[in-house]
Amino acid sequence: MTQATQGANGGVRWVLLAGVWLIYFCFGMTVASIAPLVTPIGRDLGISNAVMGVILGAWPLVYIVAALPAGMLLDRIGVRAGLLLAALFMTLSLAARGLAQEPWQLLLAVGLFGIGGPMISIGAPKAIARLFPDAARGTAMGLYMTGPAFGGIWALSLTNSVLLPAAGGEWRLVFAMHAIVTLLSGAVWLALSALPAARTSGWDDEPGKKFDMPAFVEILRLTEVRLILLLAIGIFFFNHGLNNWLPEILRQKGFGATEAGWLASVPTAVGILGALVIPRLATPPRRILIMSGLLVAACAASLLLQAAHEGLLLPGLILQGIARSSLMTVAILLLLDSRGVPQDRLGLAGGLFFTVAEVGGVLGPLTFGVVSDFSGGFALPLAMLSLLCLVLLALIARLARH
Repeated sequence: MTQATQGANGGVRWVLLAGVWLIYFCFGMTVASIAPLVTPIGRDLGISNAVMGVILGAWPLVYIVAALPAGMLLDRIGVRAGLLLAALFMTLSLAARGLAQEPWQLLLAVGLFGIGGPMISIGAPKAIARLFPDAARGTAMGLYMTGPAFGGIWALSLTNSVLLPAAGGEWRLVFAMHAIVTLLSGAVWLALSALPAARTSGWDDEPGKKFDMPAFVEILRLTEVRLILLLAIGIFFFNHGLNNWLPEILRQKGFGATEAGWLASVPTAVGILGALVIPRLATPPRRILIMSGLLVAACAASLLLQAAHEGLLLPGLILQGIARSSLMTVAILLLLDSRGVPQDRLGLAGGLFFTVAEVGGVLGPLTFGVVSDFSGGFALPLAMLSLLCLVLLALIARLARH
């Protein structure tokens, strides 16, 4: 246990965890905010599925460029300032989406989220690593990972049923509502992290180390780190591709916008339970086995979503929720426990993880949209995801041998 961890004990670390959870809630809300509005946005701005796929993949593309600098910045300024910056960037991105008049403007607005996103993805596990001892780290990580799940439920289930009607059918006002919630979350985080007990605990003290290329090369040289990074690309490809297009997949099956929104939130709701249980069970000796089980669930989900029989739809959505709840979390735990990654370079390691992983985050929704346009439906891109899961299972088997 680090000195920072020893100082940030008792109630203060749980208070700080609640603040991290709230910022991550807005992260999940921002990621899912466009998916239930694809049809009205596409109609108003004249956007096809292929172009929408490019727009949905814009923020992961920026994320790739921003993640490594964000990790280095967090190693210098600390998590408190980093998460506040992230909340501000998310607020700007959401507000700009509501102001977009042309597809390229929406593209830029979505891309803006890619600057703030990595500060959350990297800052949150770094905070957990410094606040909680090894025995409680999986539990804490599982708890804060319910944040983006609840944020996704907010966006997917309430957009067409509550928020859009409350906004008089104006999708632009829905983004304004999301922006206000996100700005408030930043204010709450600022207040919680400024509490005397949090400020004096030393959990966010940084040595002010500068980035140097040998540290980067040292981490990247590790074989198991490289295998985890390849695994992360596939996980993000699957999650980003399926999550962004799920409402449209359901609408193509004959469901209305509101019904599709509620159904699309089923995996997220299931994921909340999974996030509370699975990372806690994923102790070091069992992590490879649990990762394999999650990949099997992901493969089965993509197969069931291809089925024409509606009775297979709900099991598919449940299995997707089980997989999406913990695939990324277990992969991060594998990275944090990798031999050779020092504690004072967790920000850099996290930046490297998300820089590489978001290659899949870009290609997932983009490829899904292009293949669906090419094939005239979603059967072929779903089959593509099934094949990807088999490849990832082979990769995890190699990691186990290593």
